[in-house]
Amino acid sequence: MSPPNPDLDAWFAKARTWHDERVALRAILLDCGLGEALKWGKPTYTHEGTNVVLIMPLKDTCALLFMKGALLKDPKGLLIQPGENSQSARQMRFTSSAEIARLAKAIKGFVRQAVDVEKAGLKVVFKKSTDLVYPPEFQDKLDRNSALREAFHRLTPGRQRQYHLHFTGAKQSATRESRVEKAIPLILDGMGLDDR
Repeated sequence: MSPPNPDLDAWFAKARTWHDERVALRAILLDCGLGEALKWGKPTYTHEGTNVVLIMPLKDTCALLFMKGALLKDPKGLLIQPGENSQSARQMRFTSSAEIARLAKAIKGFVRQAVDVEKAGLKVVFKKSTDLVYPPEFQDKLDRNSALREAFHRLTPGRQRQYHLHFTGAKQSATRESRVEKAIPLILDGMGLDDR
C-alpha cells in the first residue's frame, strides 16, 4: 500500500460531489501501490512516474480513466470509450460507493493490467492522419487547392487530427463549411487550431 500524498488531502476534503466515491477510489488505488499526484486538476496515480489512472468526477458519474485502457482485457465490458475519437483512454464509471465496493476486485485487476502494460513498455497504436476520413467540405478544398493540400500535409499528425476532430465535430454541413473556411488561413500559415 502506498501512503496518501498530503498535497491531495484538500482536493478530497473539499469535494462537493461524489465525495464518498472519490475517497473509496483513492483507497483502492493506494492499496494497489500506485504513487499519487495532482495532474490536470485531478488525482493521478502513477507507476514509476508513468501515469496509469486518474479519478474523474463527472456530472452524472465518478470515473476512473485508464490512460492506456484500450490495451486492457475487459471481457465483462466494464470499460467505456470516453468519446468516439478516444483512441487510448478508457473509463470505468460509478454512480455510488456501493458499486465501487462491489467492483473493487475488478478495479484492482484493471490496475494490475495497466501496470503490466507499463512494465512491458506497450504503446497504443494511434490511427495515422492518412487513415482519417475528412468531411467533403474539407476534402473538396484539399483536392482543388494544391497549396492547401501541401500545407496541410506539412502539419504534424497531431495538428491534422485536431483539424479532423474540429471539422467532423460539426453536425451540419453549413457549420463544417464555416469551420473549414476559418481554418484555411491557419493551415496555410502552418498553424494548428490552438496556435492562434
